[in-house]
Amino acid sequence: MTGSATGRPTTAARHPSPPPDTADELRALLLRISRGEADIPLGPKARRALGQMLDLQGDPALISITTLGERLGVNPSTITRLARALGYPGFGALQEVLLRSPMTPGAFYSQQARRALDSADAPSQANATRLCRESQANTDRLIDAFDARAFDEAVQMVVAAPRLSVYGIRQFHAFASFLVYGLRLIRSDVSLLDSNALGQAEGLAALGGDDLLIVASCNPYSTPVIRVARAAAEKGVRLLAITDMASSPLLRYADVALFAPHQTSFISNSMSTFILAAECLINGCAAARPEATRQALEERDRMIRALDIET
Repeated sequence: MTGSATGRPTTAARHPSPPPDTADELRALLLRISRGEADIPLGPKARRALGQMLDLQGDPALISITTLGERLGVNPSTITRLARALGYPGFGALQEVLLRSPMTPGAFYSQQARRALDSADAPSQANATRLCRESQANTDRLIDAFDARAFDEAVQMVVAAPRLSVYGIRQFHAFASFLVYGLRLIRSDVSLLDSNALGQAEGLAALGGDDLLIVASCNPYSTPVIRVARAAAEKGVRLLAITDMASSPLLRYADVALFAPHQTSFISNSMSTFILAAECLINGCAAARPEATRQALEERDRMIRALDIET
């Protein structure tokens, strides 16, 4: 999964500087690797595995390399090679970094739910409780991993952009529509990139270098969204990615990224934490321009009354 250009395993000897000493440093390194800014050759599968390991920070699954391999769906030897590629002498050193933080409340909720509800014939309330607990866990993880600097940068990008488009497909089309609706409450010139199926190319062509494109996707990542992100970056459009992990392919093209965990027992990717992240972003943008927000909301209320929309 990791290796040099010649196909030989990459070892710690290639790293003149010491490997990351904290999970935050390791996450920052993964961001640089994803963007091609670090001379550490990790393929997509290796980056995904590392991103998943960072999401398990403090989880008991990290105590055993065998258990961790089962959780990630990879061989223990693959994890060892990944650790060495990052500059650690072996898995033990990487494990120490990841276990250094205490278990989050979210990890507790998930493990309690798995132990209590691991039954195919569980009653409906038990299954509903499990899903709700898992969503609580993701909310806890969203808070624990909150990057204030990245969030503030994202807010400033949204506030400063003359024109703003949002793009997501399948489930993330609903997310994109929600984000557009919320941002339209407080500013103008916000739209879906492919509004009314008029075309991605046409939407991108209308964006300039000062404008902003927000793209959203999570594992498994939608190829059209990656293509649009790449095209926007090549065009010089500023890009904000809302995704799940630092190993997301969207990170290669994004100026700023916000992360939302989504692992639950829902039959598809859970959207609850992504919607919460969107609400946080909308509120953050509103707070950044309080007077403009007040005027925009007052005008909205005036039009609602004029059109007799609400009863």
